[in-house]
Amino acid sequence: MVKDRSFSSRLFDGVNITLLVVFAIVTLIPFIYIVAGSFATQKELLQRGFILFPTEFSISAYEYIFSTGTLMRSMGVTIFITIAGTFINIMMTCLMAYPLARKDLDYRKPIQIAVIFTMLFSGGMIPTFLVIKQLGMIDTYWSLLIPGAISAFNLIIMRNFFQQLPDGLEESAKIDGCSDPGILFRIVIPLSLPAIATFSLFYAVGHWNTFFSAVLYINDSTKWPIQVLLRQIVIMSDGGGLGDSTSLAADFVQPPEQSVKMAVIVISTLPILIVYPFLQKHFAKGVLLGSVKG
Repeated sequence: MVKDRSFSSRLFDGVNITLLVVFAIVTLIPFIYIVAGSFATQKELLQRGFILFPTEFSISAYEYIFSTGTLMRSMGVTIFITIAGTFINIMMTCLMAYPLARKDLDYRKPIQIAVIFTMLFSGGMIPTFLVIKQLGMIDTYWSLLIPGAISAFNLIIMRNFFQQLPDGLEESAKIDGCSDPGILFRIVIPLSLPAIATFSLFYAVGHWNTFFSAVLYINDSTKWPIQVLLRQIVIMSDGGGLGDSTSLAADFVQPPEQSVKMAVIVISTLPILIVYPFLQKHFAKGVLLGSVKG
């Protein structure tokens, strides 16, 4: 039989549970406030400084944002960038991590040093812009996909993950006549799905939040990702100018400024929140498995 737990042990667990509940509430309250404020009326927002549940619901902020097809077009652009960019990131990371995980690769250490060097130093914004301009990628989606195709940190973790796979698997595959690409795509990648799922979410969140690169390299408003367009909507709700005002409903009734900002946060955050639970279980396993072996 299991002995009764001591008072100190139960007290310790009680304190931990209490602190975790408090931290969870503190974390959720701001998000609930944002969602509630996006559905609140202008009168309620002016009368009540803090809202967790609006007494009178209003969808004017969302009607304002979705008043034209511009937002849906930008949403499509962002979805395309996120899917295509994540695919490119994962493929490039795996294709580089696998050779670096093999000890028989020539010039392996210099290549790894060059990869680590990029984590510490970069060319800077202006040289990067000039390179992208010379390559003819200004006003193209390639400017948002190619420059960040490989994350040095994720590459190192993925390489460490590949190094932990048993060598006998590759040897058996070679005996059976499997080529190096076949080993990678038929054996290594299927066994690395937890790590790939983890880094896919990391890359996807980065592409979904693409803003600064789009501001620098995308001048055509029809190619704006959602984050850039939502920023323009916030500027317009503040009464400021809008670079492409014809793409938004000029005759729509102006909703409360604060409500629009909150609705913008909800729209830009909700898709990632929906995807996250499906990949969350892979986080600890996917990252920790590749973080032990150097």
